[in-house]
Amino acid sequence: MTVQPSRLLIYAILIIFAAFYLMPVYVLLVTGMKGFVEVSLPRMWDLPSGLYFDSFLRAWFGSQAQGFRGLSTNFLNSVKLVVPATLISAMLGSMNGYVLAKWKFRGSEVLFPLLLFGMFIPYQSVLIPLVQTLQKMQLYGSIPGLIFVHVVYGIPITTLIFRNYYATVPTELVEASKIDGASLLGIYRWVMFPISMPGFVVALIWQFTSIWNDFLFGVVVTPNPAVQPVTVTLNNLAGSYIVEWNVQMAGALLAALPTLLVYIFLGRYFMRGLLAGSLKG
Repeated sequence: MTVQPSRLLIYAILIIFAAFYLMPVYVLLVTGMKGFVEVSLPRMWDLPSGLYFDSFLRAWFGSQAQGFRGLSTNFLNSVKLVVPATLISAMLGSMNGYVLAKWKFRGSEVLFPLLLFGMFIPYQSVLIPLVQTLQKMQLYGSIPGLIFVHVVYGIPITTLIFRNYYATVPTELVEASKIDGASLLGIYRWVMFPISMPGFVVALIWQFTSIWNDFLFGVVVTPNPAVQPVTVTLNNLAGSYIVEWNVQMAGALLAALPTLLVYIFLGRYFMRGLLAGSLKG
């Protein structure tokens, strides 16, 4: 079996682009496995002299001598933040998308653009009223407060994802359910929700990545280091006296590992979910 030259050229181009895309991961990995004396800009691309994991251990557990806390405790804070915020925002977006796509009412065509407008509001412009609101709600400085913020800011994008997905579902299904006596919530529970998995995959992966990688809300809403997410702790990994780039690179790789694994193992489902709505009908 011979391979056409054009296909070989396509494979070669794809391999080159993949290698270029993975260069930052390579630098993170090799720098994290080097000792402090090996780290320098001219030797950035060089392989480490051996397989050393001390930098990863220090990034994970911290160092009292250098004056920085590790990622271990705050990594768990990010898990406590991401899981409920992702699930709640996806469920709310699913319900909103269902109503806006299949239950037209007066003002629905105005409400949907207003919801989407929330995606374009710069986060920095609302930080002061956001903090004041959370203080009045007694949620400032806590993980529940951070969950609330990400749920609210996740509603526009999740609503858009599900509204576009449900718009491709035949209206006859909804009409038939109405004839059978199903209510608004009954149609969602028994008809729309079971066929929503492609939309949920996209919304969950999108929200998981966005919330896990967030830094701004984490540093503003949770000033207490004990409850901050892992991204804020990563920023504080520099220490008080010197910057150990090998420890910072190791910490960056550890902090990015969950999102990397999500896209490695679930990336194909993400693409299928994105295309599911466009291929239906």
